[in-house]
Amino acid sequence: MSHLFSPISFRAVHLRNRIAVSPMCQYSATDGLGTDWHIQNLGAKAAGGAGLVFTEAVAVEPRGRITPFCLGLWSDAQQEFLARLAAVIARCGAVPGIQLAHAGRKASSARPWEGRLGIPPARGGWTTLAPSPLPFGEGYLPPEELGPAGIAALVAEFAAATRRALAAGFKVIELHAAHGYLLHQFLSPVSNHRTDAYGGDLAGRARLLFEVVAAVRAVWPAELPLFVRLSMVDWMEGGLTLAETVEIARRLKATGGVDLLDCSSGGIAGKGPHIPSTHPGYQVPFAEAARREAGIATGAVGRIAAPAQAEDIVANHRADLVFLGRILLADPGWPLRAALALGDEPPLAPPYARALFR
Repeated sequence: MSHLFSPISFRAVHLRNRIAVSPMCQYSATDGLGTDWHIQNLGAKAAGGAGLVFTEAVAVEPRGRITPFCLGLWSDAQQEFLARLAAVIARCGAVPGIQLAHAGRKASSARPWEGRLGIPPARGGWTTLAPSPLPFGEGYLPPEELGPAGIAALVAEFAAATRRALAAGFKVIELHAAHGYLLHQFLSPVSNHRTDAYGGDLAGRARLLFEVVAAVRAVWPAELPLFVRLSMVDWMEGGLTLAETVEIARRLKATGGVDLLDCSSGGIAGKGPHIPSTHPGYQVPFAEAARREAGIATGAVGRIAAPAQAEDIVANHRADLVFLGRILLADPGWPLRAALALGDEPPLAPPYARALFR
């Protein structure tokens, strides 16, 4: 058996292989409620052989949606829909995971194919929230700075969404603290100019993340794993550095509550930082560094598309999971083909046993 297709366990949750479907927004919901589009999208990826299938970013409150068309988990109707989605993923052989998020100042945006610019309240948008009243970029309105009461409410909203995720049948939660969304906004000195307990040095900027982790872990069963996605570097002068995020990884490991760090990068500024190269696997060194230096399990992500490359990442202990995104949008059956390429038996569901992959 290849390393990529060897099973792995996190707490009491067992994955059939090391392939995770990255959270990928579909921008196809109404008032936070998903549709059959979401069912077919993730059902196909579970049937395609992945071990762990994440939902797209799911907002913990209405103002936390990236766009008006993003999923949410603050109502009974949304919980009922997500329970159906989790059941479909599990029925197709994968473990259902959910990414909980708040977009902060990056919220109230148009969809990518509509320009991604901020939508003002007069046109159906809303006032956004952030650690400091700094807009995400050109074309975005200044956000409202979160005060102590707002921060406490936010932590409670993450905990409430966790309870709903558990009731809906999800087995893994990932907290989104990357790509310029609210928890990342607190972590990064680019967007956090506070002088209170939630700003300043790394400990202050990371305070909200650790409060959310503690609140989620308090209501998430001990036998179920919790992941955190981080932007390991901001790719900007004065932004988060790898040394800082490795230190955050050490502290997350020390809590005993976080099981894996999903290692991405960038996204903190609307104008866009300069990334030296986005070659296949360009972010893998971040996962490798956190795994080696913080002793925490990691997931690697970023333009990984070749089976041999994914195998190399796991076989050489550069990461424990490989998170795939765009390649699975193009080819939900990629894991089945990858298994054949690596000399393994494809993880086919019995009704697909007659499928041809050569």
